[in-house]
Order: sequence, then C-alpha cells, then structure tokens
Amino acid sequence: MEPEFNKDCIVIIDPVGQCTDGQYVFVEYDGVRWFRKLIEVNGEKRLIALNEMYPENLLDSSYDILGIIVQKNVKGEIKHYK
Repeated sequence: MEPEFNKDCIVIIDPVGQCTDGQYVFVEYDGVRWFRKLIEVNGEKRLIALNEMYPENLLDSSYDILGIIVQKNVKGEIKHYK
C-alpha cells in the first residue's frame, strides 16, 4: 500500500470501528484477506490499492470487515486515521 504505508510501518487496527467511504480497511473477501482503501461509488463498494499495478475489487455481499486502520507508526512518527 505504498506510498502511504511502507513495508516498515506498524498499523493499528480497530476491529469494531465503523467503516465509511475512504477509510483504509482489512477485509476478508472470497477467502482472501485484503488491505485496501474502501471506496463507495454509486452504491457499489470497491477495494482500491494505492499502487495502480493492482486491480480494484468490486465487493458483493460476501465480505467481512476485519477492522479499520486507525493509526500508523513509522519510526516513531505517528499518523491517525478516522
């Protein structure tokens, strides 16, 4: 998920947080766990990778939100997400 999340960062996940459009999430979909940005367009929910080399995923009703990213820490520099 670079450039926002590099390989050395630590993320804090809220497993009970309310998921809204534009948040970074961990989702289980078709037996695979994804770390992506959740976008809602015309009522459709999509998982978007920040790296354009990876395709987006259109979600149907068979997904589970495992948690939302609420914070990242890179070498002591902390950023919070809503």
